[in-house]
Order: sequence, then structure tokens, then C-alpha cells
Amino acid sequence: METALDNPAWWALDSYHANFAIGGDLAKRYQPGILPFAACHPAGQDSVAALDPLIKEGETFYLIGELPTPPVGWVIELELPCAQMIGPAAITDPEDVPLSLLGEADKEEMYDLITGVQPGYYNRDTLRLGTYYGIRMNGRLVAMAGERLRLKGYTELSAICTHPEYTGRQYAQRLIARLCRLQYTSGIIPVLHVATGNERAIRLYEYMGFTHRRQISFRRIRKTVLRQATFSRLIPC
Repeated sequence: METALDNPAWWALDSYHANFAIGGDLAKRYQPGILPFAACHPAGQDSVAALDPLIKEGETFYLIGELPTPPVGWVIELELPCAQMIGPAAITDPEDVPLSLLGEADKEEMYDLITGVQPGYYNRDTLRLGTYYGIRMNGRLVAMAGERLRLKGYTELSAICTHPEYTGRQYAQRLIARLCRLQYTSGIIPVLHVATGNERAIRLYEYMGFTHRRQISFRRIRKTVLRQATFSRLIPC
């Protein structure tokens, strides 16, 4: 059901990633350390109210897609418009650059690489959500890509990054091709999100056969600390 991609974090947490979820029927979030994403049931405002107790005061998290009226204390720090793109039905997976399957032993290197290029969307244990591949040069991890949100029929490609010293060598293309081939072999359609301002990446994905589905926003939200003094002013003497 393609409309599930309008709220991908919810349908991931409510299905394949249920074992990483905290919450109930109206709102869910990923366990701390796994992924800083939360989601509301498409039902609307009651879902947002149900999500609020799952977020700690002072915590920063992300919501994807439409945002109902946020509760008091939520501050939208960033709205990142993204192109949501669907992978091609067939893609070439060349063998000219050796890929490494990444795992627990690579966790710190993976975290350092992705946060050095695009911080905020990846935690140290995000690798538990799917398969990740990397490219090493002289023993150093210089490029990586993997799977993040997983919902019925779709898997999101994410953490696609290359160290600035190694760009222009088609490493991202090589990693994406491997993941797409594995997903289609399993009957899964790859999907990815890319900032609308990242024209270079969008051109690459279009060249590889990805098509635009819609524009969708990632919002970084911080739940502010409501100090006791604030409450005292609201309570009549």
C-alpha cells in the first residue's frame, strides 16, 4: 500500500520494527539509541497527545510527514523538505569495487562517518534496523549505505554517505545498487529521502532510475523543559 509511505515511521514501528518500538495504538517511538524518530497514528490530534508522554523533557526527536497541532512545549527546530523517491525495477550491480558487510564491530566507525557528513539522523545502534554495506580504503571506512525504515513492501535506503576526501568515485552508486538488488530479489521496493536542496544527489538517483513520489518533510522537534516557575504562575493563589 503506497500510501503508507506518507507516514513511513508509523507503519515501520507498527510492523517490521515493532520490537524496537515504545508506545501504543496511537503513538510510537523508536527506543532511545536506535533512532531519534517518533510517529503518530494517522488518526490525528489524539495521536499527538498520546506521543507527548513518550518524549522526555529536553529530548530532540523527528517526525516525518504531516504534523497536527503540536502540544505546548514542542519547539520545531528544523523543517527539512525532502524528495521521496522510489527505486527502479531493475538496476545494475557492478563488481568493480569490493563492498564490506558492516556490523557491530564497525559501529563506531559508521557513527563517526555519518555524523561527520550528516549529523542527527543516525544513532550508534541504528545499524540494527537493517543491512549496511561499506567501502574501505587502506582499512578506513570511507563510504556506507544501509536500510532504515522497513514497512510492508518497502525498505528505506539511508545513511548514504561518502567521506569528502573520496567523493566523485561512484561509491554511493555502487552501494545503492547492491542494496537495491538485494531488496528486489526479496520482493521489496527500495525508497529513499533526500533533501530537496541536494541537487547533486537527486541527479544521481534520477540517473540510477529512481522516480519522484512526493515531497515530504522531516521535522526536528525539541520538547522543552517546563520549569516549576511556569506552573506556579498558572495556578491561582
